[in-house]
Amino acid sequence: MSSEDPIIVVNYNANWSSQYEQEKQQILLDLGDTVTNIQHIGSTAVPGLAAKPVIDMLLGLKQIPPLLMQVSRLEAIGYSYHGEFGIPGRHYFRKGIPRSHQIHAVLTDSEFWERHILFRDFLRNNPQAAQRYETLKRKLAQEFAGDRTSYTNNKTPLIEQLLVEAKLWQQTL
Repeated sequence: MSSEDPIIVVNYNANWSSQYEQEKQQILLDLGDTVTNIQHIGSTAVPGLAAKPVIDMLLGLKQIPPLLMQVSRLEAIGYSYHGEFGIPGRHYFRKGIPRSHQIHAVLTDSEFWERHILFRDFLRNNPQAAQRYETLKRKLAQEFAGDRTSYTNNKTPLIEQLLVEAKLWQQTL
């Protein structure tokens, strides 16, 4: 991992929502009707939740992989394109050094889309679950500050457990 992109978890910042909205408007301006949906996901999308200060966006496209025009327009506003980057069906873009924004471009009816929206909505509506997640993230950020793979891998068991709880929660709505 690059020292330019350390794992740092910070307290919730109320500006994250407006940073997302500003970036969303720029993306929609540049990509127009080639976008089916765009959503703020990840921890920065959960009010009150500590997070890595990176605005995570889920970008719904009409086709995957993205069109060359879509890639070039995102690159023109500062994103670097990384292809599927280890996750089939998801195309990844990131912006900034250190990273400030990232885009996960997928089909809106994909499992990736549905899982990320469900996880976000569950954490927004279940403060105890969000607190369990935050506690683990803070611990792992200290333990694996220079090792993004280990940080992510050690979050996965709790994320999977919370997704099971989220599916049960969703059935009660």
